[in-house]
Amino acid sequence: MFMSGGGDSAVSAVLLPVNSVRGKTMTFTVRRSPRRWGPLVAATLFALASAGHASPGSAAVDETQAQPELQTAADVTNADGLETLVSDYETRIPTEYTIDSWEPFAEALTAAADVVEDDSASESEVADAKTELQTAAEELEVLQSTFATITNNTFWKDTAGNPIYSQGGGVFKFGDTYYWYGVHYRGAESYLANPTKKYDDQVSFVSIPVYSSQDLVNWKFENDIATTSTSLGRLGGTMGDAGWIGRLGVAYNENTGKYVLPVQMWHPAHEGGVLFLQGNSPTGAFTFGNFQPQIVNSPTQATGDQTVFTDEDGQDYLIFSNSEGRARAFVSKLRSSDSLYAEPAVEIGRDSSGREGNAMFKLDGKYYMCASDLHGWNTSVNYCLDSTQDRIQGDYTDYYTMPGTQMDYSHVTQTGFFITVEGTVQDTVIYAGDRWADFAWNGIGYNQWVPITKEGTGIRFHSMSQWQFNATTGEFRVAPGNNYILNPDIQADRIIVSNVVGWTRTGSGGVTNVNGGANGSRFALQVSNGSGVRQQMQVPAGTYTLGLHTKGSGRVTVTGADGTVHTLNVSSSSGWTKRELTGIVLPAGTATVTVTGGSGNLIADQFSLVRQGGTDPGSATRHEAEGSGATCTGTIDANHTGYSGSGFCNGANADNAYAEFTVQASAAGTASLSLRYANGGTTGRPGDLIVNGSIVATTAFASTGSWTGWTTQSVTVQLRAGANTVRWDPTTADGLPNVDYLDVAQAAD
Repeated sequence: MFMSGGGDSAVSAVLLPVNSVRGKTMTFTVRRSPRRWGPLVAATLFALASAGHASPGSAAVDETQAQPELQTAADVTNADGLETLVSDYETRIPTEYTIDSWEPFAEALTAAADVVEDDSASESEVADAKTELQTAAEELEVLQSTFATITNNTFWKDTAGNPIYSQGGGVFKFGDTYYWYGVHYRGAESYLANPTKKYDDQVSFVSIPVYSSQDLVNWKFENDIATTSTSLGRLGGTMGDAGWIGRLGVAYNENTGKYVLPVQMWHPAHEGGVLFLQGNSPTGAFTFGNFQPQIVNSPTQATGDQTVFTDEDGQDYLIFSNSEGRARAFVSKLRSSDSLYAEPAVEIGRDSSGREGNAMFKLDGKYYMCASDLHGWNTSVNYCLDSTQDRIQGDYTDYYTMPGTQMDYSHVTQTGFFITVEGTVQDTVIYAGDRWADFAWNGIGYNQWVPITKEGTGIRFHSMSQWQFNATTGEFRVAPGNNYILNPDIQADRIIVSNVVGWTRTGSGGVTNVNGGANGSRFALQVSNGSGVRQQMQVPAGTYTLGLHTKGSGRVTVTGADGTVHTLNVSSSSGWTKRELTGIVLPAGTATVTVTGGSGNLIADQFSLVRQGGTDPGSATRHEAEGSGATCTGTIDANHTGYSGSGFCNGANADNAYAEFTVQASAAGTASLSLRYANGGTTGRPGDLIVNGSIVATTAFASTGSWTGWTTQSVTVQLRAGANTVRWDPTTADGLPNVDYLDVAQAAD
């Protein structure tokens, strides 16, 4: 039922029951003019139909008194920024979310729209409406989620197919959307055009772009929020006059409703300092707010490297090192009133050799600050400090090397920033590294992202060239195209060495990295006659292909965990030749790749060990048991923790109490079905898997030890193009276990 009045009269919308809300009704009131409420109502009705139901200060003054630069009348107002958010959030479709999360969001959206329409609304009312809307949007829970693929070692592109130029920035979640801010340097364009030379002098500032994403994988270019023509306010001139712009982040200030961007700036007239820009929406133009030459308690003007960290309580901090020597790591609170000033810093770590790329994350209640070696954007292990108290500005451990970063120097990167994803299943931290690495000609402009997880009492870095991530659940997995060999292009070492990182020497002959790699790269591996190197890695069971480029002669072997040796004999060649060995069957466990020189030197480069076949990286789709398109013969409950989404299917204790999903397939073919379940009983609860009316398998659903002990059982089936019915029928009177969700991954072509 939908009733409307004219003008600005109240509009009530009753959302009819749909499968995803299990018969509940949802009511909310929209108070706005038709031009404002139309899109939300239209989206709602469309979704239901689809479901089958009808004070200025100078930078030269004391920064403790510094105030934001006053905006001119021509600037976008904070109310305009709120209207931008409202327009965006009106595109959300109710049936894609749980009703418990949608109801408060709809109320906040209605209230924010009211403020937009109220010309007399105060600045504080606008700020409050913006904060409440973003908070409600952040709590939205989607009913279905997917795994998307992150591919490293390449220039990333946005959804329009253009290169993503974003270095030294950060990703920040405002509402239900992630925003990625960084710097576009001229050198990134040069490297993209010709990646076979150095561009260490091309650090001229072009712009600060912002990209948006819902899944942290697919990024839409939104705007250049600052450019060379952005005014420096009372400092005079523009950002194009600065000698250096870099290392930035964005904080949202709840008091002002503004987004504040602290960025490193070196300027011939003002030397170094922290430039504060501010905007009224995440994607609008940012303007001058303040300039702070030095942070109290830091021994030098400006900062070495810096990032922005937002704690769970919403308070924002600047994480940085001192600019000269960079031996000291600091945490400085951004002023609560407006975030335009960094308060006196607290030192949390010190190392006389210096650290750069300082960035922070929080995982399981502990703060971690990590940084890289001090040698100019070159690759490094990650050195971390752990908090020893439940205070961000408390005591920390000494520096230690993050496990997993040693074999390839943090996937051939320097620390950039971290993204903490609080998923419905698990929390995962994404390490975002910069591969500027100009010394090796391998990546100005590259962004390399890998997951970090808890391991025992510590953390571990998972170096992968390709992996899949679910931004809703926080889960990740290795993607089919992952290369299991680390430092495969011999680019991690910044100078000529006799022990190539990631590779262990064998034999008594010489081993080094030499200039002149395959396809114009900087370095390659060289082993002499009677010498060699090997690398061990953990691999899942499967059939693999070994690939590499070589000059000279020698031998490469792959030894499986069962001791079986697969040999590729490399015949002599004077020029680079691509070599390949296919059909390598490996059991799960430790595999060893060994490279041995022949009668002369063997020079090798661009190694790969990739599993053949697998699933299409983009096809893995999640179907929640409580979601639209799923049927549970029983009840949707939430009394056992650890489930994904808003609940799980608790089937009736009967042999006809099934769980069923409607699955869409883009084409006919093989698919992997992975059902997550919990069985707290002492015996199995078997069920027949019925696909499109035919029994194709019987799954055991063994006991998981408790009703909070969730696990996944997988089976491969054939699907037809279009809609498929996937159903589990219990074969005993005990019924099925509790069912959380079904993941469907179609096989690659």
